[in-house]
Amino acid sequence: MTEPLPYNPLDKKNLGASVAEAMLGRKPRSLGGLSAFKGAGVYAIYYRGNFAPYRQLSDLNQGDDPQAPIYVGKAIPAGGRKGGIAHASTATSALFRRLKEHAESIEFVENLQLSDFTCRYLVVDDIWIPLGESLLIAKFAPVWNSNLDGFGNHDPGAGRYKGLMPRWDMLHPGRPWAVRCAARPETASQIAREVQVRLEQEPSLVRSRFLVEQERAAYKVAPSEQA
Repeated sequence: MTEPLPYNPLDKKNLGASVAEAMLGRKPRSLGGLSAFKGAGVYAIYYRGNFAPYRQLSDLNQGDDPQAPIYVGKAIPAGGRKGGIAHASTATSALFRRLKEHAESIEFVENLQLSDFTCRYLVVDDIWIPLGESLLIAKFAPVWNSNLDGFGNHDPGAGRYKGLMPRWDMLHPGRPWAVRCAARPETASQIAREVQVRLEQEPSLVRSRFLVEQERAAYKVAPSEQA
């Protein structure tokens, strides 16, 4: 029998899992109804509307405990992208601003309603933010992180519109800057079908928590023969 590895609470995977679990335990809130708050951290966005390609997701997100994020992201303090460490992440409003940007993107869209979106978020010490996000994405493979690139994009600015329109904007038209980008070879219908097939075939959607996998049988204690 293979001996189980000793559990190390300081292992990188376990530290990241603790961040993920803490975020998933937060109360979901309306994406369009957030009040300003301080902090940087990680977040998950959930969809519960009637856009047909997302039916599998929507069915899992109808209750008070949504199960399957459509997007996972992070918001880091200013300077984080350059490798700096902000020692007071609560002094920033990066997380609130990022969620507000996402809400504004959805408000532009013709075939989505902001009222159909909820979110969970967690203010996290700076050093754990990228790890928590990467493990959440690996766990859920949210469709807006994988099949549909571009939801988190900003206006690329003048002179950069020769790039292809993001797949997200092909399926969800409405953002003013996206129409200036070059057309993609695939159609919105083709993208929608691809997304729907993927969600219908994805069994991991129903696994709602980021628990570290352990061979529990190896730790099972046999009952005493004298009991």
